[in-house]
Amino acid sequence: MRLKALLAAVVVGALALAGCSVDNSGQDSAKPTIRIGYQTFPSGDLIVKNNKWLEEALPDYNIKWIKFDSGADINTAFIAKELDFGALGSSPVARGLSAPLNIPYKVAFVLDVAGDNEALVARNGSGVNTIADLRGKRVGTPFASTAHYSLLAALAQNNLSPSDVQLVDLQPQAILAAWERGDIDAAYTWLPTLDDLRKTGKDLITSRQLAKDGKPTLDLGAVADDFASAHPEIVDSWRQQQARALTTIKDEPDAAAKAIAAEIGLTPEVVAGQLKQGIYLAPAELTSPEWLGTDGSPGKIANNLESASQFLAAQKQIPTAAPLKTFQDAIYTKGLPDALKQ
Repeated sequence: MRLKALLAAVVVGALALAGCSVDNSGQDSAKPTIRIGYQTFPSGDLIVKNNKWLEEALPDYNIKWIKFDSGADINTAFIAKELDFGALGSSPVARGLSAPLNIPYKVAFVLDVAGDNEALVARNGSGVNTIADLRGKRVGTPFASTAHYSLLAALAQNNLSPSDVQLVDLQPQAILAAWERGDIDAAYTWLPTLDDLRKTGKDLITSRQLAKDGKPTLDLGAVADDFASAHPEIVDSWRQQQARALTTIKDEPDAAAKAIAAEIGLTPEVVAGQLKQGIYLAPAELTSPEWLGTDGSPGKIANNLESASQFLAAQKQIPTAAPLKTFQDAIYTKGLPDALKQ
């Protein structure tokens, strides 16, 4: 018990230092609170937040939005039982579901499939023109993120190991600062930071290209097991609003860009360009065998996560890969496809 208490204290301490920020506006102390971890990459999650759709759909609850810089930080928050929902990439989810973390959460939504919105970029003047040129160079990326996973995959494609380059663990904003100082030669990261790097750099490979080569990455919505078991109706409302946001991206791109822009401090025009770089599924696609699947029949996302776990183990990022069943059991398919309908 003393060990568990010590671990909990360490995790909570790490969470306090994780750089998260909390939006407590409009909170009512008499209502129970739903805690949602989000990131500032362009996605339907930000549309839901900006339009306060969850607040409208669940008037008997406070909705607390907590901003994080990476999926690793969101994993830390789930471990500390500080979140009910969270937005994070497929690589941190694969890591979270594998030993030693074994985080009790489930994948309940696909926010986007990484395309040109995540990329490996070389800084002008660094002498890096190809991935092979990265040998001995300093490369920044947020460790345990989808970008980190994709970077390792890109290196492996070019017969480079992580030890052949100088990997630097940096969050997106820190990447930009290090880039501007000339402290790093290249970086694998995501929007909106990515577009800032592109102003003085060039793409070496994007996640869209890696997906074609069999190493796709996704941004996923996860829900804590205990919360999903106790409140399946809230999970349904959350999924419905996320599906509504995907429809908005497809059918009302200007409205989608405006909502996201308000959340990340960019112009709607810039965000509209960023949305074109990602791949956003239609709600009907989500419940196909290729993605989430249907009630009782989890889709191929489980295979994607298993592949990510195997790759992370091969790269010695985790001790051992988890079996396929671990990931199949972690796909939340309850009520699909009907649960996405409002």
